[in-house]
Amino acid sequence: MEISAAGRLEVRITAADVGKRVSVRRLTGAEDTTEKFTDTVGVLTSWDSGVLTITRKGGESVRISESSLVAGKVVPAAPARRRGPSAAYRELAQVSARGWQPVEGERLGEWELRAAAGFTRRANSALPLGDPGLPLDAALTAVRRWYGDRGLPAYIQTATGADGTQEPLCAELEQRGWTREVTAELWVGALAPIADRADASGVVLSRTADEAWLARYQRKGVSEVALKVLGSGPSVWFATVPGDGDEPAAIGRCVVDGRWAGFAAVEVDPALRRRGLASLVMAALASRALDEGASAAWLQVEADNAGARALYTGMGFGAHHAYHHYREPVVPADSGPHGSS
Repeated sequence: MEISAAGRLEVRITAADVGKRVSVRRLTGAEDTTEKFTDTVGVLTSWDSGVLTITRKGGESVRISESSLVAGKVVPAAPARRRGPSAAYRELAQVSARGWQPVEGERLGEWELRAAAGFTRRANSALPLGDPGLPLDAALTAVRRWYGDRGLPAYIQTATGADGTQEPLCAELEQRGWTREVTAELWVGALAPIADRADASGVVLSRTADEAWLARYQRKGVSEVALKVLGSGPSVWFATVPGDGDEPAAIGRCVVDGRWAGFAAVEVDPALRRRGLASLVMAALASRALDEGASAAWLQVEADNAGARALYTGMGFGAHHAYHHYREPVVPADSGPHGSS
């Protein structure tokens, strides 16, 4: 908090600081003579009619009355990360998009519209990485029309919590009634230590997902569209640890793209968990990625997956940013096929 030379807390932010990362303290109530304060850190996404909106790293928007502020200041755009390779949000967004490609896409300015017959939100959402070339309301109408023409709900994938992420856009979407359905995090780490964790000589690597690999994959009944998405990327590898029956003991997928290796679909037979099989799969894939010149790793993990988070923390990964999927508002049937944005 900002403290004046006289030792008093001061509010040193104004409406001109919208778009900047701030830290504020507000009075949230009093009980007898004891004052209660709450601190909030995030991006100041609006300041209208005496009310501030601050979007936190996790994407949550907090509305704060101007009259309740007791201190506030602008803080660095993003806190220094304690682990993992250095990378800007835009670079990681583009790398992760190339590693999970749709079967159909179209540009809307600097937004990418992606569709894959509904197989995963990542492959069926708009990825905004700049100016859509239209006012926001017109851009949202175009997005909803594009997905509606394909019989799909409109989703927009946004990110928060790093330099260059999209807290203002999240706030704008929420104001327009878009619903945040999914939040996860993208984590990064050094690649070499992953390869050194285990002897992966028993892991089978392939360029394609065969029937055995698909038998272990959590999404059963994979369609031709899904196979195209799974096989998309600059250099794709599938790992399999053979099991005693028809299904593998463990599987994984990796996409090598320049200095980056992206891990996904690391799954283990529930009866064989906590035996190091996930580490084995990732070690095999990491070793192959190192051979292809990669040095850094990324993966995506959901906020409530405690087991995966513990595993990846032990491998040296750390969170880089959070990402979210916002779904279009539900419009009454008599409002037309696409409604207003």
